Amino acid sequence: MVLPNRNSASKASASDLAAKIDPGAVMRIKNLQLRAKTVVEGFFNGLHRSPLHGSSVEFSEYRPYTIGDDLRGLDWKRYARSDRYYIKKFEDETSRNGYLVVDQSQSMGFGSLEYTKIDYARTLAATFAYFLTLQRDCVGLMTFDEAIADYIPARRRVGHLRQLLVALSRPVSGTGTDINVPLQQIANLVHRRGLVLLISDLLSPVESLRTNLAYLRSRGHEVALLRTLDPSELDFHLDAPSMVQDIETGQEFYLDPETAKSDYQERFSEHQAQLQNVCDSLGVDLYTISTREPLQDSLFHLLDSRQRQTRGTARSGMIARAATGLKGAPS
Repeated sequence: MVLPNRNSASKASASDLAAKIDPGAVMRIKNLQLRAKTVVEGFFNGLHRSPLHGSSVEFSEYRPYTIGDDLRGLDWKRYARSDRYYIKKFEDETSRNGYLVVDQSQSMGFGSLEYTKIDYARTLAATFAYFLTLQRDCVGLMTFDEAIADYIPARRRVGHLRQLLVALSRPVSGTGTDINVPLQQIANLVHRRGLVLLISDLLSPVESLRTNLAYLRSRGHEVALLRTLDPSELDFHLDAPSMVQDIETGQEFYLDPETAKSDYQERFSEHQAQLQNVCDSLGVDLYTISTREPLQDSLFHLLDSRQRQTRGTARSGMIARAATGLKGAPS
């Protein structure tokens, strides 16, 4: 897994590093794998052009030699290039399991741009799947609405990425969202500790989310939430009194613009604060993403999350004790 150095990365934001690609342009690419490849290549191009190149990125398939290491593991070609001793880490030391849990409910079908939240979320998931496959990690997928739609165990083999992308491409369905079922199922089904990445608008009660996130963390999993929202959800605006329709239930109701915005902003801020408090208390990273943002930024979120959670686990060991039981091209 390629990880940014914390000290150097703090001096430059993701927006400074990534070669920005307009998400609208990415969404116009019909092939989902080609979209993912475009984003990942833009991400790496940004790293290569950044001032952090060569000093802020370390490849975890190597580690510095220390006294007592088996000399048979030394990489002499790397020594010839760098004049430093490095030990090769074998695949079973670096391979991780990553699970993408993607909300495909009707609310994700909303969008005020030329594309919807689910278009953006699918592209995010495809990008992470492509990237983790490049890192030789095993990738799995679970999609859901009010029930689980698809479950594909984490694997790394020929054709696996294509299988994930087919599942991601299915149309939104269902009449509601139950975020608890997929989180419970992932915790019950996945016994090997890994990364669980939830991509959703998180329009669900906070307390039930707390319980299931806590269960995942108790099983030793790293967890990160990518709250994917349309710009109009982040900055609500209504020009005139209107009848609006709930996208999941179909219920219509009247909204007055003078009171609707203030009420919405108050409730949205309260819900966001509750989500943040839950995540902070459990050691879960929460990133709120506008569908207008470049998709490469989310890769930086992912890498930053993995690095901090891995270091935190190594320092305390608490999550591991509580548990009960990312270079070849993908096909």
